[in-house]
Amino acid sequence: MPFVGRRRELDELAHHLDVVRRGQRADRGVCLALRGRRRVGKSRLVTEFAVRSGAPTVYFQAARGADPGAELALFAEAVATSDLPGAALVAGVVPTSLTAALTLLATALPDDVPSVVVLDEVPWLLEAFPGGAGELQRVWDTRLAAKPVLLLLLGGDLAMMEGLARPDQPFHGRATEMVLDPLSPRDVGRMTGLTGADAVDAWLVTGGSPLVAQEWRPGTDVETFLAESFARSTSALVVSGSRVLDGEFPGSGVAHQVLDAIGGRGERTFSGIQRAARGGPLNAATLTATLQMLSAKRVVTADEPLSLRAATKDRRWRVADPALRFWLAFVEDALPDVDRGRPDLALARVRRGLAAWRGRAVEPFVREALERLLPDEAWPQVRRVGGWWPRSNTPEIDLVGADARPAGAVGFVGLVKWRSEGPVSAAEVGHLATTATAVPGVGAGTPLVAVCPAGSVPGTALARTWTADDLLAAWP
Repeated sequence: MPFVGRRRELDELAHHLDVVRRGQRADRGVCLALRGRRRVGKSRLVTEFAVRSGAPTVYFQAARGADPGAELALFAEAVATSDLPGAALVAGVVPTSLTAALTLLATALPDDVPSVVVLDEVPWLLEAFPGGAGELQRVWDTRLAAKPVLLLLLGGDLAMMEGLARPDQPFHGRATEMVLDPLSPRDVGRMTGLTGADAVDAWLVTGGSPLVAQEWRPGTDVETFLAESFARSTSALVVSGSRVLDGEFPGSGVAHQVLDAIGGRGERTFSGIQRAARGGPLNAATLTATLQMLSAKRVVTADEPLSLRAATKDRRWRVADPALRFWLAFVEDALPDVDRGRPDLALARVRRGLAAWRGRAVEPFVREALERLLPDEAWPQVRRVGGWWPRSNTPEIDLVGADARPAGAVGFVGLVKWRSEGPVSAAEVGHLATTATAVPGVGAGTPLVAVCPAGSVPGTALARTWTADDLLAAWP
């Protein structure tokens, strides 16, 4: 499949290479730390960029837990077999330290033309050598930064990559940070040949994973894609979640329990997660520590009601990693059925629960899209879009647009009806008008809005209705 999307990211990489090419900075070299969840397409992106750039390139991917001596030998081999002008100069040389390996790289880099160096899974490389970050900093400062090179440091462990840039770390201040998110809903639509609500469904199911989306035959509907994926135990959809969890949390049974409670069983409150954990209720201190760890890794997040009043005690947890949302909800428990050749049972599980799951899963997508589209002329003050609920969860208001969090002023309140078969009705708008007054900062004159793929019936008291295509336009 041809490379699709990532225009903004490719332009960003090209900009940094152009900075190297112009050579107008004190340091000729530029270092960029690119982080993103595993299997989100970091390696594919930089490979595509390197090909398009035409610059001489060396690519090395580290392995977790590998023998340090073997890693150094493979590093030297990658340099010697690359198309760097000085590659022949280092052929046959086997470094005995990370400093020596990086110095070898510097020797092979050209002085007169820009080059690209990719160190993939750099946290795994550095953790194999005590003081590895310090060695990287030293060789960068003394040798590499003097070369016209774009050094790309890639990593799939978000917390470890962020740690490289902390003020107490040797490499602090030397790399520009860049985050590679999953494919946007619009890019998934392009890959799958779908538009509107169908494209959003494809994004919700694939989680924006390029490896999953590329198995979606263009124009295929959700049920056909799922049937084809469940028919193969090696399909990208089936194996994707296990690979993310095994890579991020090897041997961490508690993390799996918490993710299962949130993503698999739909629990959102602390007490609900605590009770729903498989194997019995979790200790409060253990659950708190696990939620903090999962939050630091950007796997889960806690939403808080948005209004004039802060309500931290009413937070609700959800899976933040889009690659895990559908997998935890429908795929993980279906793995035994898929393995024994019963994709029909896996598909039946989705049919029973997809509509209810979609109604909740689409809300973060809607809110992010609106935050990208706003502020505008109608709501120049709205910069945050969230939801609101009290401790009892009744009523729940899908959309609250405000100037900040907590809000100084509420710009609108709204509802989300994610369906294609019928527009938002006058009765639904009337119910919103009645219940929304419970939100602190909302009065009778607060504008009402709606999101629905089918639009809204004429004559309702809605200030605006956004369709699925309107929201997809939030992404380039």
